[in-house]
Amino acid sequence: MDILRHTLALATRAPIEVADITDPVRTWVRASGVRAGLLTLASLHTTARLTINEREAELQRDMVAFLERIAPRGAGYRHDVDTVDGRANAHAHLLGLFVNASESVVVADGDLVLGDWQAIFFVELDGPRARREVALHLMGTR
Repeated sequence: MDILRHTLALATRAPIEVADITDPVRTWVRASGVRAGLLTLASLHTTARLTINEREAELQRDMVAFLERIAPRGAGYRHDVDTVDGRANAHAHLLGLFVNASESVVVADGDLVLGDWQAIFFVELDGPRARREVALHLMGTR
């Protein structure tokens, strides 16, 4: 069994963004030579998460609007008064309670096993950010 690791870096452009990362993840898995195994993806940030959901532009817009309603920016959160890094981002930490920090995807025949409508999304909750990272950990056989 092989164990491979990779870091996928990306930039985000919006305060809350749902970014499809399926293609770069799929490209890395295919290039790895692993034919069968399990890929685990983990966000390396407390204010950015991962999810598997349907790839459809209007749904992604609905996701952003939904997240904005759940925990609006600037709603008087205590964390915003005494921030760790100068960012009033309590809303982003609270939103992180509802989105996964990691996802796992089966790899078979050298490719990701996803349903017809499924895609892997990086969910930015405190953007925009010049650099965000997702750790990829692939265990499998070649």
